[in-house]
Amino acid sequence: MSLPDDPTADVTPAATAELLAAGTVTVIDVRDGDEWSAGHIRGAIHAPLNSLDPAAVDASKPIIAVCRSGNRSRKATEMLRAGGLTVHNMTGGMHAWAQTGLPVQAADRTPGSVR
Repeated sequence: MSLPDDPTADVTPAATAELLAAGTVTVIDVRDGDEWSAGHIRGAIHAPLNSLDPAAVDASKPIIAVCRSGNRSRKATEMLRAGGLTVHNMTGGMHAWAQTGLPVQAADRTPGSVR
């Protein structure tokens, strides 16, 4: 699995899971703290949209931005791209991730839920 050739194309939850497992991308979750604590993608980095700073993001790998439904992560994607980073949005957000049957982890590392 590889990222789309189109640098503005969205990435599916299944592709995100494969790319993250392969270590070829960084996943950034831009949801609020309570949403992150309830359930997130194992291995993702939490960076709420309201405090996201492109200069503070590790640009060594392409990034996939994630939120609950895809709206905030689309904004984060645009912001990070404007900062010169390679970023894709994950289609459907955490709702689509969970509906695909992919695991969600709570802050205490137990199975989580999507809020």
